[in-house]
Amino acid sequence: MDRFVQAVPAPADPYAGDPLLRSWLDRVLGPAGHAAAKDRLTDLAAAVVDTLRAAHTDAETHPPTLIRYDAWGGRVDRIVTAPGWEQQRAAAAHHAVVALPYLPEARATWGAAARVVQHALLHLYGPESATFSCPVAMADGAAALLSRPEVDPAVRDAWLPRLVSTDPANAVTSGQWMTESQGGSDLSRSSTVASLASGRWHVTGEKWFCSAADSAVAVALARPEGAGPGSRVLAPFLIPRYADDGSSTAPGIRVHRLKDKLGTRALPTAEIGLDSALALPLGDPTGPGGLTRAMTLVVVTRLHNAAAAAGGMRRGLQYALAFAAGRTVAGGPLAGSPLHRATLGTLAVDAAGAFALAAHAFALLGRVEVGADPAAAAELRIVAPLAKLVTGKLAVASASEYVESFGGAGYVEDTGVPRLLRDAQVLPIWEGTTNVLALDTLRATVRDDAAVPLLARLDAAQDVARGISPALADQLHEATTAIRADLADVTADPTAAGVVAGARGLALRMGHALAAALLIEHATTGDEQAEMAARLWSRRWLRREEIAVDAHHHLDALA
Repeated sequence: MDRFVQAVPAPADPYAGDPLLRSWLDRVLGPAGHAAAKDRLTDLAAAVVDTLRAAHTDAETHPPTLIRYDAWGGRVDRIVTAPGWEQQRAAAAHHAVVALPYLPEARATWGAAARVVQHALLHLYGPESATFSCPVAMADGAAALLSRPEVDPAVRDAWLPRLVSTDPANAVTSGQWMTESQGGSDLSRSSTVASLASGRWHVTGEKWFCSAADSAVAVALARPEGAGPGSRVLAPFLIPRYADDGSSTAPGIRVHRLKDKLGTRALPTAEIGLDSALALPLGDPTGPGGLTRAMTLVVVTRLHNAAAAAGGMRRGLQYALAFAAGRTVAGGPLAGSPLHRATLGTLAVDAAGAFALAAHAFALLGRVEVGADPAAAAELRIVAPLAKLVTGKLAVASASEYVESFGGAGYVEDTGVPRLLRDAQVLPIWEGTTNVLALDTLRATVRDDAAVPLLARLDAAQDVARGISPALADQLHEATTAIRADLADVTADPTAAGVVAGARGLALRMGHALAAALLIEHATTGDEQAEMAARLWSRRWLRREEIAVDAHHHLDALA
């Protein structure tokens, strides 16, 4: 008797098979702008389904190792990574996944919308990059920080061109060494100290969770010697990871151990000790505004986090659809089951909402960087935490459903499916947990009046929605009215126990309403997928209604 082997069709091409991505680019870039990006996106998609998918598997199968000593007992602290990890590094540079918004030719072609094209690249690249999307994010954040006018031109000229290089032989990435064991988000307790001697800064301290520890440089926060307590006096420094020979670890840096993590296993994350390690100040460490400068990096990495969540949700959906097309259950294809179609359709709605949030955030960032648009800056102040927290929670819930959709095969490591869930769990944690971001949303509302542009977008979307569906407009109106009332309580007493306790729920509702507004805006182009996603998203997340029947009927349009 022949042994049964399940045949699983390959998922759709991530660019050609994603109509929402393509129609979004048509609207935001215009047909000519999208056409100018098409070859770049097509080339990356082809690499993803060919060499990068294989590189992803290799890097996941062969996680990094730490070699502390050479054959003669010399301390080397060398992190060894798989060939697949190095292929991902080269591809990120070659396809300008970091570099694009910094390239003069890209800004000449797309202006502020170069960030929109970059987001599309991330949407394709991230889900099967073996989490090389993490050093990509931090390299982008470091590049944005180095681009600030306060940074010493000598430091900028030495490192910025390499962070945004498209030559794999010259390009580098950055790590991020912020977290200390006494507190992740509690920066006020940071004990890493920076001291100035003979005109050079050095840092001493212990960093507990150092992502991309194999990168050429890292951005770290330290307290300048003599500075007072609290977080406002902390300053960002760029720390070269390697000595001048480019291979051995720089003096004063010790890699204590690599982290054994739930997910992101191909990504080398370490505990690192610093003992008078050379540090290049990014701005004046003794002046005000050090933490504000560091937030330039954090905003960028939060947006990358949202892009990773949305991209992973879309790729998981593509794999689940492919499996359902090839799987036979009870005498028929799994893809024909109304119940399974309802599940996949609901996941498609969530993926559409997550994509809209991430894409909009990148568009705002581009407008801030190119043209210094004050309206975009005001809106980004609240959109960045909202996009990150909503997509992070959605990504974990969706990944759990994707694992379940494969049945027992989804629980077996050999299939690669469990990685979807393991890797998704970092997304609500890295760069601020859901609760931390909810409190950040409260601060933005009170200190920066950041809810004003958000409410204006929600109000405008209600008017647009009336031309699509009065019921859809009413749903958004009800949600906006409730949010406006809750924000009035926040403004009246932001420290009240009820306000703080309800911060997570309020932030999630704000993010859900924003996603509805963005999908409604896009539906005005006549995009059937966006309109159906807007209708079902609003019922699911604004009204908390069951959408299974309609998700089943409209799966083909949604997915």
